[in-house]
Amino acid sequence: MTGLINRLTRPLLFAMDPETAHGFTIAALKNMPLPDLAQHDPVLAVEAFGLHFPAPLGMAPGFDKGADVPDPLLRLGFSHVEVGTITPLPQPGNPRPRLFRLAEDDAVINRFGFNSEGHAAVHARLVARKGRGGIVGVNVGANKESTDRSGDYAQGIRAFADVADYFTINISSPNTPGLRDLQQASALDALLQQSLDTRDEMAALYGRKPVLLKIAPDLTPGDLDDVVRVARERKVDGMIVGNTTITRPDTLKSAHKGEMGGLSGKPLFELSTKMLAATYLRVEGQFPLIGVGGIQDAATALAKIEAGATLLQVYSMLVYEGPGLVRDVHKGLAQELKTRGTTISALCGSKAKDWAAGF
Repeated sequence: MTGLINRLTRPLLFAMDPETAHGFTIAALKNMPLPDLAQHDPVLAVEAFGLHFPAPLGMAPGFDKGADVPDPLLRLGFSHVEVGTITPLPQPGNPRPRLFRLAEDDAVINRFGFNSEGHAAVHARLVARKGRGGIVGVNVGANKESTDRSGDYAQGIRAFADVADYFTINISSPNTPGLRDLQQASALDALLQQSLDTRDEMAALYGRKPVLLKIAPDLTPGDLDDVVRVARERKVDGMIVGNTTITRPDTLKSAHKGEMGGLSGKPLFELSTKMLAATYLRVEGQFPLIGVGGIQDAATALAKIEAGATLLQVYSMLVYEGPGLVRDVHKGLAQELKTRGTTISALCGSKAKDWAAGF
């Protein structure tokens, strides 16, 4: 069914401007009857951050920025959906065009710049879906013009504590000036302290919610050392590796390869997987990791797990593979686990040293 949907809709979507096509897709998910693909093979179940995930592959943030369609996405088979990034106040983001398909490279460049409807509008939608089940994480960010960016993250945790299953602190977007500076050790330490203190404050009312840190794949080994050290000292619940990259591989062929912004999709796979493995080795089992970047099939999903991922997320490759990618990844992973007679937890990090060798 999902394969048929992709064959029918892809020519229409690719005839549109990418951002217009994205809006069309959100509207379709809101209104189309969808098959229920949320039944997962038990071999795929994952425990992480104190939560039970029925399978590893979730929807990365950026697709459903306003929490318009978390339930249709869960119905398509995603094990979790991360909405956002959400800033305290509404902001338009960068001017259009700001989203570009690199079809020859199975890649995307975006420079959205945290376009967001703000806390109030998104919170209202998440309140309306309470009780429906499924894991929905909230990715929080800071307003572009904010004079207290650390405060913006804490404000996000306070605002969504009653509806989020977990939080992601997004300091790794390349499209908000100065945001990645928050990955520097002293700034990160202060940011995490304030965010985690707010989480603990809200726990008395709504229970303790995991807080994850999302990093860029462009960190140097020394920078990664600092980030992981601070994350471990502050006892975050996990990390997500990683966001889009500002680098441009020489292999890119598409006309839009020179556009400013973050590159994602297939060309990000090797860079992000090396960073994932390097992070896994530095974390030393203190908390789990989510691997993101270039997952296009069960084989690349398995490689992420072997590099150190407990959970996975995907977004850009859906542009080219369609929603059937979720089913195919989970089906292929289940078959591989059964063939090997093993589990995701047993494979996690089993090839991290190999992957990190080139970092």
